[in-house]
Amino acid sequence: MKRITNNDIVNLNISPIQCIDWVREAFIMKHDCQLPAKMSVHPTGNDFFTTMPCLLPASYSRFGAKVVSRIVGRVPALKSDLMLFNSTTGELLALIDCDWITAMRTGAVAALAIKTLRNSHATEYAFIGLGSTARATLTCLLESCKDEHLNIRLFKYKDQAEKIVSEYSNYSNATFTIVDNTTDLVKDADVVVSCITDANGLLVEDESLFKPGVLVVPVHTRGFQNCDTTFDKVFADDTDHVKGFKYFSQFKEFHQIEEVLKGENIGRASDDERILSYNIGLGLHDVLYASRIYDILK
Repeated sequence: MKRITNNDIVNLNISPIQCIDWVREAFIMKHDCQLPAKMSVHPTGNDFFTTMPCLLPASYSRFGAKVVSRIVGRVPALKSDLMLFNSTTGELLALIDCDWITAMRTGAVAALAIKTLRNSHATEYAFIGLGSTARATLTCLLESCKDEHLNIRLFKYKDQAEKIVSEYSNYSNATFTIVDNTTDLVKDADVVVSCITDANGLLVEDESLFKPGVLVVPVHTRGFQNCDTTFDKVFADDTDHVKGFKYFSQFKEFHQIEEVLKGENIGRASDDERILSYNIGLGLHDVLYASRIYDILK
């Protein structure tokens, strides 16, 4: 069995474009995988341990199970590890630190959802929750939009917004603005991305602030329940991951994003549709990333 650390993965210098290609590949083959719904247990409050198994198609000969946890007070609060098996022989191939994988596959999925479902003239982007997931999303988005200019609003929290402005100063295709209230954050925004991992109640109580044509991407699903019943369409990575939502039966129209990527659904039908995209990532993405990384290192 091989032990693969976060540093081992970081040193491979896998590009954000490769990350997006991997999640697209995963979505396309999702129908041929065995992908049980993730299962969570909650020690206390909003802390959790979530198990995410996936068996890839037979041609890959890989099975994996990731365990991701969030513990208040731990640094970082989110952490994950994955066991990768040869599904033909049953051999445990590797125990893999999944912090980089989790962040980058989540960011790549969010970036792919944004590019797939945003309106055709999107220029104004809003981000709240500016940790590692937001950075991964920003990196994947900016790297895949080199021929566009993005105006990006950041919600002020401690010194995180200022740090992002400094860290991303080398991107000539982005202009950053810092705001300190959610009204200024979402008003007239074309794309709203939330990467917060915990929310008590709604982040934007007046859903009318979301303009026609907006795409809202709550990466960790929290804080936008008032949009569930009013937006024109809702998309998700997988039906099983959202069918337990309180307002699932009241979605006006629901589809899985793989249907759009495979050409089975039109996705956005007009620039006036308000769309909600619950793209939190699948164990499928983690296992495919882990399999690709294992093969590269081997």
